[in-house]
Amino acid sequence: MATEPAAGAPPFANGKRRALLIRFAALLLAAALAFALYYAFFVFGFVRTDNAYVGADVVVVTPRIAGAVREVRVSDTDRVARGQVLVVLDDADARAELDAARAQLAAARQRYRQAEAEGKRLAAALAAAAAERQQAEAAVAAAAAEVERARYLYERRRRLAEQGAVAEEELVRARADFAVAEAALEEARRRLAAAGAAREAAAAALAANEVITGVGDVERDPAVRAARARLAAARLALARTVIRAPVAGVVVQRTVQVGQQVAAGAPLMRIAPLHAAWVDANFRETQLARIAPGQRARLISDLYGDEVVYRGRVVGIGGASGAVTALIPPQNATGNWVKVVQRIPVRIALEPKALRAHPLPVGASMWVEVDTRD
Repeated sequence: MATEPAAGAPPFANGKRRALLIRFAALLLAAALAFALYYAFFVFGFVRTDNAYVGADVVVVTPRIAGAVREVRVSDTDRVARGQVLVVLDDADARAELDAARAQLAAARQRYRQAEAEGKRLAAALAAAAAERQQAEAAVAAAAAEVERARYLYERRRRLAEQGAVAEEELVRARADFAVAEAALEEARRRLAAAGAAREAAAAALAANEVITGVGDVERDPAVRAARARLAAARLALARTVIRAPVAGVVVQRTVQVGQQVAAGAPLMRIAPLHAAWVDANFRETQLARIAPGQRARLISDLYGDEVVYRGRVVGIGGASGAVTALIPPQNATGNWVKVVQRIPVRIALEPKALRAHPLPVGASMWVEVDTRD
């Protein structure tokens, strides 16, 4: 027996239900397709982490010389430019050393000029000694000739005296003249020896003086060069009493105070160069298979939120996990071992334009997304 339709039910109810089911299925299909497209374009090939922090080469400012602090011109959080004066040390000792170095250089140049003048005097003395020796040689030659003449006269008168042709008085006079000529010859020889010794002494003194003046120029003299080096060192020490910022950035951890006695190499403060910051993203080791240098990255900081998006590129992947480089590394060879997924740091360089517009402090937290499809 056929069943009658319910009273009041429209005859097209079944058709409407079928249409609704078809529409619902179409919506599900569209949602699945949309999710598939979203996953394909925005999820697949991307790796993300919020374990990322801003890093930079924080510069430690140290003095090159020891001294008492006279001025400190910056404080923590101050922005400084490269070359800006940070600390001034007491320069009294450095200025005294500079004055002493200048005096030493002037004295070295003066000694060289004195040596030049002494060289001219010694050259003249050598020439005079040479002339005196020539005169002594001529005097010896003349005295020797006079000795020969006196000997000849004496021998002649002696022979004549033996024959009785010459008086005894003339023979005595000739003998005396011969003795005087021999004495004059000995005196001339002594003068020649003295002149030779004087010439040798003058030559030795001139040679010794030329050891100083032989370089030919006062600025090439070793003593002058040593004094110039000491003067340069004194000027450098004076310049180092003013400590300047080696890089531009923000001052952090200032520990120096006015009046403090600081040693060379003691840390005075640190400067964080915010314009050269990067991000170290610590990805799980299971995420590193497709990450490679050069891939693009999108970054968001907790400081500025979603309103500021940074762009960057992967520049390198760490060679060790943080556990290995920790002060006390884990001992995985022990019996109580639990496997823990390690994290490897990935360094990401930021675009300078965004970093200048929105600087990031060192240590700030970041959210990182790397596109591994490249």
